[in-house]
Amino acid sequence: MVVDDHPMWRDAVARDLTEAGYDVVATAADGTQALRIAGAARPDVVVLDLQLPDMSGVEVTRGLQAVYPAAHVLVLSASGEQQDVLDAVKAGAVGYLLKSAARQEFLDAVRRTASGDAVFTPGLAALVLGEFRRLSEVPAGVGKGVPQLSERETEILRMVATGMSYKQIATRLVLSHRTVQNHVQNTLGKLQLHNRVELVRYAIEHGLTGESESSGD
Repeated sequence: MVVDDHPMWRDAVARDLTEAGYDVVATAADGTQALRIAGAARPDVVVLDLQLPDMSGVEVTRGLQAVYPAAHVLVLSASGEQQDVLDAVKAGAVGYLLKSAARQEFLDAVRRTASGDAVFTPGLAALVLGEFRRLSEVPAGVGKGVPQLSERETEILRMVATGMSYKQIATRLVLSHRTVQNHVQNTLGKLQLHNRVELVRYAIEHGLTGESESSGD
């Protein structure tokens, strides 16, 4: 689903997605419309502008958590302001891309967002990770024991927290992409979390952002 109040931009984004083989299930010109149709449209990814006429994209992101939490929100905004990025992520956005991104970069971001990757315009990932670290202020070693996770799940969680994609993790650990996805999904279920952004926050709060020494399954 594409949510943007500028008709030409909204249509162009929808057209690019359709030409790339994606099914654009709905478009919306404002937040109210987006929240009203999201439950019925059931989008895997919501490409969302932050500046909407009736409410902010941050408010829409929060609202989507209530009406259709399965949707992965990818913010596509002209703003690269630190506070806009952090507010969007804290509200539940999985990714944040600037509108200056190239077409292929955007399409790749949509693909990765749909598979659960946290996707950010270069430089913004470090900003988000840094803010999560600042907010948590956890002494080193607090989270060495995470008994409900297997060694492999903990190892992959550490890698997720550094911003590695599923493909990069699979290559590092010599696993299939699907195996990595399954481990992440199992971890999300065990920790009662919803997406990779929440996993990053969890990893930081429990001191799991260092390099793993584990190699077992």
